[in-house]
Amino acid sequence: MSVKNQFSKYAKEYKNHNIIQQIVAKSLVRELKFQPKRILELGCGSGQVFNHISWEVEFYKAIDASASMCELHPKSENIEVKCLNFDTQDFINEIKNDSYDIVLSSSALQWSNDLSKIVQHLSYITKEINAVLFTSNTFKTIQEITKTKSPILDEDSIKEAFLKFFNCEFETILYKLEFDNKKDLFDYIKKSGVSGEKSLSYSDSKKLYKEYPYNYLEFEVIFVKTISKL
Repeated sequence: MSVKNQFSKYAKEYKNHNIIQQIVAKSLVRELKFQPKRILELGCGSGQVFNHISWEVEFYKAIDASASMCELHPKSENIEVKCLNFDTQDFINEIKNDSYDIVLSSSALQWSNDLSKIVQHLSYITKEINAVLFTSNTFKTIQEITKTKSPILDEDSIKEAFLKFFNCEFETILYKLEFDNKKDLFDYIKKSGVSGEKSLSYSDSKKLYKEYPYNYLEFEVIFVKTISKL
């Protein structure tokens, strides 16, 4: 199952299964040092970031690969929602003549196949990027039990991609989300959209259900703030 389909399949009930995404989206907006008027958002989802913006914006371009999510995002005359994969040439063509006060992204860029390329092209159209990405240490214990590798980028790779083009501040945070029982815990993994493309075999799933030692899931995120271009 692709990442796009995983997000799309549960789009209408997504708000019930993205607690960590909501927390970091709120934090991302709260930590802004100014109130930008022209904003580009990558991985806009159903509006988790936009819904926390309390000031008037001149123009807001919201990008997401999932048509289902784009349908749910708030619309108005100064909001342009585009269904595009940010790893594609179509996305680069879409933004190449634009100019923004800031680029925002929450819980999305960790899926990129070439994060350095995205950051490079963003450096042409903005001086500031504020982003938060899940790292490969998300669900770390699950990976250890099942001997699988995370499908998302590790912390060092994320830092390296941004530092090629910007001076940056980084902050890495580990969240632990507790559950009343294992069924709820594993339902969350399935429906949250964080688990990515790899689905476990029946035997691995059974082993994980039996051996998983905690009543919580681990989520590691890195907050990225660009300071200046190189």
